[in-house]
Amino acid sequence: MAGETVSGILYPVMRRVDGRAANELRPIQFEPGFHPYAEGSCLIAMGNTRVIITATVEDKTPPFLKGTGSGWVTAEYSMLPRAGKQRNQREIARGTPSGRTMEIQRLIGRAVRAVVDLSQLGERTITLDCDVIQADGGTRTACITGGFVAFAQACRWMMDQGYINRLPFQERVAAISVGVVRNDELLDLCYEEDVQAAVDMNIVMTDRGRFVEVQGTAESAPFSRDRLNRLIDLAQNGLQQIFQLQAQAIEAILNR
Repeated sequence: MAGETVSGILYPVMRRVDGRAANELRPIQFEPGFHPYAEGSCLIAMGNTRVIITATVEDKTPPFLKGTGSGWVTAEYSMLPRAGKQRNQREIARGTPSGRTMEIQRLIGRAVRAVVDLSQLGERTITLDCDVIQADGGTRTACITGGFVAFAQACRWMMDQGYINRLPFQERVAAISVGVVRNDELLDLCYEEDVQAAVDMNIVMTDRGRFVEVQGTAESAPFSRDRLNRLIDLAQNGLQQIFQLQAQAIEAILNR
């Protein structure tokens, strides 16, 4: 099969359920600052996945940080009842977030904190509220990628208010999924691919190429170290494209 070489790696030019090549991202759009009330916000679309993210700045910190002068970044995640093809029950009706929800919101907060100098925030908390309005795979990666845009706008707001005198980050963070479907290594899985994946991975990186988190699972047979390396390279190539778009969104915020 003919293929395309990216960074010395040959990827087959195959067509997927949505017509993409194996190493092709879904279309990505950022709408930074769309919310008129929040200190920071971003509406991100990755293919048919769409997430509303708002960033709220509050003069409080978790109890374990009181008196330290350090701030905190945390996240909450939810999927609206008709984000998918069937209506799902609101988690508030069940009385507690699901294990999946807890895992995702901890991942989002952890990813953003990894590139932030929390001591620069003062004793303040920035909360990223991530609400999935349409889900077609990759909701957690969209939350991280768009969440950092909303976070950057909240930092710009804090500078304008005189709370901080410089941006508290030197690197940006984003995330993407990769996986193996019918023995094909694919970038940025949509839902139909994700549910069939024999290997499912989420890669969180900085724009300097440093890893924040690598989540990889064999859903059936174990995978080799060579395959792991290829999947990471595939993710990194995709993230380079995402960082270019993310940078444009953040520059639009910072230059207002």
